[in-house]
Amino acid sequence: MKVSLRTVRLELAEPLRISRSTMTARDAVWLGVEHDGVTGYGEAVSSVYYRLDADTLVRMISAVGLERFADPESALEALPSGAHPPVPPAVVAAVESALLDLVGKRDGVPVHRLLGTEASFGAATARTIGITPLAHAAAEARRLAANGFQVIKVKAGTPDPEDDVERVRVIRDAAPRVRLLLDPNGAWSVAEAERLLPRFAALGVEAVEQPLPPGDPDALGALAEKSPLPVIADEDAVSVDDVRRLAGRVQGVNVKLAKCGGVRAALRIAELIEGSGTELMLGCLTASTLGLAPAVHLADRARWADLDGHLLLAHDPWTGIGGADGFVRASSRPGLGVEEVTAHEDVA
Repeated sequence: MKVSLRTVRLELAEPLRISRSTMTARDAVWLGVEHDGVTGYGEAVSSVYYRLDADTLVRMISAVGLERFADPESALEALPSGAHPPVPPAVVAAVESALLDLVGKRDGVPVHRLLGTEASFGAATARTIGITPLAHAAAEARRLAANGFQVIKVKAGTPDPEDDVERVRVIRDAAPRVRLLLDPNGAWSVAEAERLLPRFAALGVEAVEQPLPPGDPDALGALAEKSPLPVIADEDAVSVDDVRRLAGRVQGVNVKLAKCGGVRAALRIAELIEGSGTELMLGCLTASTLGLAPAVHLADRARWADLDGHLLLAHDPWTGIGGADGFVRASSRPGLGVEEVTAHEDVA
């Protein structure tokens, strides 16, 4: 098999502020894997949180050594799995994506059929509103609701919690019929969470992601037991082993392919939590349609879909999963069902 790598810059339409940082752009590494005249594609994006820059991603994708395999099936079989793979989960996920795209294109079937779902489907995706001035948050909520979005995720975790409460209040007033999710990205202490969550519940928030700093899953589980809102673990639910410790103790886990290691790892997590009382949320990093597409092919298995990373970009250089109307879709086209639509500037 032949491998090509390309690094590009993805600019956001506007800065995205969360409790720990503000992002305006990120780098993406596009991987192409060609076999018998068919090419499959995958994407990995840089992450300050996971300490991955573009050069590291390129080096580690190259180190997988896909050229040594005779076909995509043998490469998929050899991909590392488990709690501590020799390369980061984001790399495994990108390589797996390219190989599944290749197999699907070769066989003329969409990736979701390779994963066991026969029919094409769509899923309502959350759309994120960052920590932003109240007037802008309200205007954005009105715009999203008018465009068909049924779920809005509100970032929280400012130094003054009253700012978070008021932001949710104005969003609720601007879009009274949407479902609201809340995400402080681990910004609150236990005492703060216990004080604030009843107030957000009164505002109609449906669930809260990772209210406590990651690293103490017992504290998160204890909070979830008495919280008036369902608690979804995110930064505390990275690997299959992490989820095993939390299954039945929190109401949800946010599975991002870049942190768990791809769609097959996500399927193992979905199987693990089945019947435990913990439900699946499919999340994402800010990325292009290419990076989001593998998760979209799993979205029928999730209670919550938060697959809007491509919608945060100023220009998405790939197309094929929709989302602008509040719904992402796994199409019947072969492979991931995406295609590059514009030339994109390479990162120097």
